Amino acid sequence: MRSLTALVSVLLFVPLTLCQKEHHHALSEEEVGSVHFSTSCKPDLADSLSRAVALLHSFQYEQARQAFTEIAGREPQCAMAQWGIAMSHYHGMWDNGNLAAGRAALEKAKQIAASNTKTTARENAYIEALAEIYREDGKGIGVHAQAFEQRMGALQAAYPQDEEAAIFHALTLAVTAPKTDKTFANQRKCGEILEPIFARQPHHPGIAHYIIHCYDNPVLAEQGLGAARVYARIAPASAHANHMPSHLFTRVGSWDESISSNIKSAELAAAAEATSMNGEARDQRLHAMDYMEYAYLQSGRVNKAKAVLEEMTSLPPVGGLTATGGYALAAIPARYAIELGNWEQASRIRPQEDGAPWAEAISWTAIGIGSARSKNLERAGQAEAKLAALRDAAAKQDNSYWSNQIEVERREVAAWIAQQNGKSADALQLMRSAAEVEESMDKASVTPGAITPAREILAELLLLQHHPKESLAEYAAVLKTAPNRFNALYGAGRAAEAAGDASAAANYFQKLTEVAIGDERPELKTARQKLLGEKAAR
Repeated sequence: MRSLTALVSVLLFVPLTLCQKEHHHALSEEEVGSVHFSTSCKPDLADSLSRAVALLHSFQYEQARQAFTEIAGREPQCAMAQWGIAMSHYHGMWDNGNLAAGRAALEKAKQIAASNTKTTARENAYIEALAEIYREDGKGIGVHAQAFEQRMGALQAAYPQDEEAAIFHALTLAVTAPKTDKTFANQRKCGEILEPIFARQPHHPGIAHYIIHCYDNPVLAEQGLGAARVYARIAPASAHANHMPSHLFTRVGSWDESISSNIKSAELAAAAEATSMNGEARDQRLHAMDYMEYAYLQSGRVNKAKAVLEEMTSLPPVGGLTATGGYALAAIPARYAIELGNWEQASRIRPQEDGAPWAEAISWTAIGIGSARSKNLERAGQAEAKLAALRDAAAKQDNSYWSNQIEVERREVAAWIAQQNGKSADALQLMRSAAEVEESMDKASVTPGAITPAREILAELLLLQHHPKESLAEYAAVLKTAPNRFNALYGAGRAAEAAGDASAAANYFQKLTEVAIGDERPELKTARQKLLGEKAAR
């Protein structure tokens, strides 16, 4: 990590004119980072191809597609232009993309490569590797992604001087990393590949981007902060490059940094909507807004969080949204109501219909918890039944990850129903099992985190049932993996106070006043008052 730390220092503090002289270009708002992707296509297309690949590395798929399409028009025999179009249709981190369109472009790439003798063996290797994604053999996308990763690993080994092969291979390691592997083996290997290259190519957008993805977990997040804090400088015109650092800022509870990242990202994505031909720009905008909503709520900025919700609901509909945008549409209103304890509002949320089961489940979880906590147990029971159906629908789609996530949410609703029915032991048993299932998996990249961590609900139930010491232990466990969560800090302070540990209570309340601002959340006012009382009592 020493080399990466040094790199961050250079990018953050070296005068811009020196950077320009050293790297022979200005880091202007129009740039997307520095990539050198060599091909056998016409030399006068080299800069355009490299820029298109730079856009691809920042997941600016629509713009990358347009750039590769323009290149294909200028040189129809450039196989790698069609490869780029096919890559732009594969959204491995999100499992959503247009496989039919990507397959058509990949077939064109193969045809051109077969007929154009200038196409190199290396270029053919890139094309054949991507063919694994578009293979029609009845197997799932996960199997194809694993095969793609293996092919890219072989390509990296065959062409050790081709750092682009290594960078793309690192991405495939992030895509195929099992959500249940708590050793994070793939992610560690990804970092081992990328960090030495980053020292040699400090303005490469893909390296910074993929380091963030690979370190987007509770164990490695701190190691990725260097890349997170320079990525937006590398590709300032990219909405996704401005958003991605907030993945790690969320992991470490740095709310101000997350907010700043996502404000800029949402602005860029909103501007891109004017020329977008599908839902990709809106997807990016909503994704940034969900992370922004999360950070506003954790930092006590209720009015800002409300403004995000109101902006989202006022947006005109667009076609072509993927599950990324659909998740945010469901999550933002659920976060606002549940985080603030607005149970009636949560119970009245309108479910996202005809979307991915796991996005629709977010709405029904909020409805179920809100209904149970506002004592509308019939409605809560309906929500639990709906979640069971959505769980089964995800399982039928051969998606065990999301099926299990929805089962966690069903148990959360069932636990609150049990609590309201006076079945306290059942409520705790349900929540313990929910927490165990949730923590057996890492979160998906589509979300900053669960609406409420299952273990945080368990801690709240324990406190309600007058088990403050046990509650405090659970809140402390939450804060280890989700630092600086507002409700966990406040809950831990309350639990410590109820357990008679005044020192611990003061520490948690003090931490809350450091990470949250203003007077918009009454809990923050209470925390400050308790701290004043504690000081007066000394």
